[in-house]
Amino acid sequence: MLIRHFFDQSQQTYGYRRIHAMLVRNGIEVGPELVRKIMLQEGLVACQPRPRPRTTILATGIQTRPDLVQRDFTAQAPGHKWVGDITYIPTWDGHAYLATVMDCYSRKIIGYAIASHMRTSLVTQALDMATRNCPTEPGHTIFHSDKGSQYTSEEYAQAMARHGIQPSLGRTGSCYDNAAAESFNAALKKELVNRKIYPTRDKAIKDVTHWIETCYNQTRLHSTLGYKTPNEVHNEWYSNQTAA
Repeated sequence: MLIRHFFDQSQQTYGYRRIHAMLVRNGIEVGPELVRKIMLQEGLVACQPRPRPRTTILATGIQTRPDLVQRDFTAQAPGHKWVGDITYIPTWDGHAYLATVMDCYSRKIIGYAIASHMRTSLVTQALDMATRNCPTEPGHTIFHSDKGSQYTSEEYAQAMARHGIQPSLGRTGSCYDNAAAESFNAALKKELVNRKIYPTRDKAIKDVTHWIETCYNQTRLHSTLGYKTPNEVHNEWYSNQTAA
């Protein structure tokens, strides 16, 4: 049965909407409600997220910076609006920490870094990778984050200034103010991390890197993108610019 095939192919992470999108992409005309009913009958239930603890640390002595995003996580082109966050991956060796930078146009993870610490160098490494993968528009590119101390440090401010990036901050403790980045972290935990036991940080780093590059960016259908993948949307934009 194709529904079960696509469900298993997604490693039991797709709900009926994504399964329906996969069927349509493969030329099979079927209504989403029928897909939902069949999945219920077959006991095909997508894995669910676990509650996550707060890890944001409020920095002291930081001047107020504006929220340039105002919960609008859309963009007209790559390199206009980025969001970032830090999450953790538990291992028997202790936590590994993942910092990501997402481009709001394609929802692609264009920069990331994983380490055993949460120092500012973790987020600057992710930002440097993002600037290599997606050109910025000096004075116009926005990077939005929460008020964690890593993102409000002088070191990070200098890193953004080097690339001509405008800083934007949401409120502390409000997941809605950085919803796009939070949504990625939730997907990572639900679809990968919560289903694994990592004996070492190295194993976690390899697994998370592989998931970002070959699953999330390359093959995972994104509802916000009309059930396309981030790489498809990213590459389509650049192909259209070349054709024009």
